[in-house]
Amino acid sequence: MTPRSFSLADLFAITAETVPERDALVIGDRRHSYGQMAQRVERLAAWLHGQGIGPGDVVGLQMYNSAEYLEAFLAACRVRAIPANINYRYVADELRYLYDNAGLKALFYSADLEAAVTEALDAAPELRVKVRTGGGTPALAGATSYDVALTGDPAVLHAVHCRDDDISLLYTGGTTGKPKGVMWPHKDLFFGSLGGGASYVPAEGPIATPEQLPDRIRKAAPMRFMPVAPLMHGAAHWATMVSLFAGHTVVLNDQHHFNAEHILDLIIRERVNGLTIVGDAMALPLLDALNAHPNRWDLSALFVFGNGGAVLSDHIKEGLKAYLPPNVYFSNGMGSSESGQLGLGSKPADGGMIRIAARPDLAVVVDGNRLAAPGEPGILARSGYLPLGYYRDPQKTAQTFVTLDGKRYVLTGDAAKLADDGAIIIYGRGSNCINTGGEKVFPEEVEEVLRMSPDVLDALVVGLPDPRWGQKVVAVVAPRPGLCLDPQQLRALCQQHIANYKIPKDIVLVPEVKRSAAGKANYPWAREVAIGALQ
Repeated sequence: MTPRSFSLADLFAITAETVPERDALVIGDRRHSYGQMAQRVERLAAWLHGQGIGPGDVVGLQMYNSAEYLEAFLAACRVRAIPANINYRYVADELRYLYDNAGLKALFYSADLEAAVTEALDAAPELRVKVRTGGGTPALAGATSYDVALTGDPAVLHAVHCRDDDISLLYTGGTTGKPKGVMWPHKDLFFGSLGGGASYVPAEGPIATPEQLPDRIRKAAPMRFMPVAPLMHGAAHWATMVSLFAGHTVVLNDQHHFNAEHILDLIIRERVNGLTIVGDAMALPLLDALNAHPNRWDLSALFVFGNGGAVLSDHIKEGLKAYLPPNVYFSNGMGSSESGQLGLGSKPADGGMIRIAARPDLAVVVDGNRLAAPGEPGILARSGYLPLGYYRDPQKTAQTFVTLDGKRYVLTGDAAKLADDGAIIIYGRGSNCINTGGEKVFPEEVEEVLRMSPDVLDALVVGLPDPRWGQKVVAVVAPRPGLCLDPQQLRALCQQHIANYKIPKDIVLVPEVKRSAAGKANYPWAREVAIGALQ
């Protein structure tokens, strides 16, 4: 028998062999055991193989949350193709860019997205396999229904052996420019982003061989886990894979949008034990729903409340605690498409977003060419298990992935400082840092204070050109429905918590703050809105 690799397809097959009868996935009224999913993945992979899809071919996943999303991802891995996420919110021009950049050879898409796919197909001349999920007969010429694609014979895969260095392609959100495809070798992804088999048995440390995974699965207590963001975003997909490789049951949001009451309904219906959200954009509506219906949801089964990708404000966290079990564990994690999961940390008492304890794979890099000394600011960097770089973009790869003292690092873009004890204090995205009169202002710090106001629903902070200060701090703020905001009261609130130079010079009111489907900040949009309002 051929030894198993660290390919995600092999690791899922190992998990399915270990707990075949356990539910792997719950979405809506559909439940899928590990054994059932593994069989479907093999049949789908066999069909893809029969269509000529194999090593190096990019397989696009333009789908809403579904079992089919994960099956298509794993099937692409099984034939050593390269699965790639595609944002289902993208319109024709955005899709054309991504289709062209990826050089798609195959595409899985949700039935409701067929019109958007059709409009952008001219940018994918090499696309030869199109599969529609969600039922019905495809209207797109040459497309195959998912049920038909599940008819492959797994026997044809006997000569297809997965490898550690097979590639998964993760496209960034594109909120700071065009989306970029991050090329992750499967082994690097497993150890750099998916916990390496140690996430739920931390005392054991990462596994050394794939054959050790069953032992970890048996030692990890069965959990029911819910990533609240959609699978098309890396953080939610990675969190899902971490749970799947631990043999947990993953509960997905079956709606195409975020509805706090529906999420809470799912938590109690499925007795969810752990969930992960993306910052205040998700936490605040959850708290609002709980405040509005304090006795509606019994959350006693919940004992892990995870957050990552955006700030979870202390006052919202404290509000949530009133409705959660006293032993609930709040985890505040950090990561990025390029760096993987950077680990958990706490909010520093003396400023900054998060403090991560000293680790040999984390460093602070100054000017892109040397390591920082204790107390010196720079950019957070990580070594060890890393992506190969950006797909079809060697110039950007060279800027982001650097070699210092013989060791390869990824520069995350997050402003950070090396503490005297080796810990790293992270302040925020360096590219969004505002330089006003020589003072640095990180938007996340100001946003957190603005959201302390009971009248504020959401806020983003940007820097705009200013003849006196170089840049001025400007806030784009959405009031709660039916309320009127007084900018002077907001500034007075800021004066209680942050230095004067951090207080917004201008406050632009908007009906809604635009964010990604995962709740991540859209700073280019906020900057454009602020410029338009202040001209």
